[in-house]
Amino acid sequence: MTTAGRSRATNGWAFAALLALVGCDTTPPEVSSPVPPSRPPVAVTPPQPPARPATRSEDSRALSAYFQRVQDDLLARGLLRTDGGGPDTAFTDTTLARNFVQIALFDEFVMTDQGLRAEATVSRLRRWEQPVRFAVEFGATVPEDQRIQDRNTIGSYVSRLARVTGHPMRVTQSDPNFHVLILNEDDRLNYDARLRTLIPGINEASVRAFMDVPRDTMCLVLAFSQNNSPEYSRAVALIRGEHPDLMRLACVHEELAQGLGLANDSPHARPSIFNDDEEFGLLTTHDELLLRMLYDDRLKTGMAEAEAAPIARRIAAELMDSGPS
Repeated sequence: MTTAGRSRATNGWAFAALLALVGCDTTPPEVSSPVPPSRPPVAVTPPQPPARPATRSEDSRALSAYFQRVQDDLLARGLLRTDGGGPDTAFTDTTLARNFVQIALFDEFVMTDQGLRAEATVSRLRRWEQPVRFAVEFGATVPEDQRIQDRNTIGSYVSRLARVTGHPMRVTQSDPNFHVLILNEDDRLNYDARLRTLIPGINEASVRAFMDVPRDTMCLVLAFSQNNSPEYSRAVALIRGEHPDLMRLACVHEELAQGLGLANDSPHARPSIFNDDEEFGLLTTHDELLLRMLYDDRLKTGMAEAEAAPIARRIAAELMDSGPS
């Protein structure tokens, strides 16, 4: 995606890190007498209202106004469609297979000492082999009503992704490996320490990619693997809390899907969110088929284009029920 639209995706590169397990003492503490001779009355604490979010800065409020103008402009031009595609966006199995190769087997960005640089490069097929455990985390300045809305929409979307891919994934706070961070600017600027906690062993270039985000980068996802493996083991997505509802949801749709292995964009993909033209805001029927292909057992994690492309063509023909073309 380009900076003219809702986001510039930054998934698709693997971070090699040694994630050592730290030993811990699991011996339970000693328990004294289980029941004391007598118990004092237990004081009942009345329920407390939810804590009010921290006050947002003028910079954050200015970002909200800016992103609202961006969304209004896109909608006025008939973009950010939410219909999933229709008769005006027909595609064939040949097109689907070609788009899969471009989106799943190429990287959109490369990591340099100076940070991320836009450069399409050939890669291998990347995806998760272990179950994906999403956790949603909010910055202190995100209001409670937005938190409720976002938790619900992310939960529904993750269920959809699990159904489409056939791969186990869910939203949970138990040992998560895919962190979805919804942060206003005031929150993000102080999140470097938290990021290092969420992704043990993360290097400074990756931290900078998260911390030095220009205004026209709407959202991003970083996916990580161990020892240069094509198998993802951790990911973190940044969703700007200042976005209006549709743009925030569009960011969720794209970044979570890209964090599953659809790392690149293609100008030929239509109807698709993996296209710089911003025509579609939410995952389309075409994109669901890409995800089904990505997690098809006939494709193997780590496959190069020459090996994966013929298999992708066969799968696409089956999914379109049109036979080889």
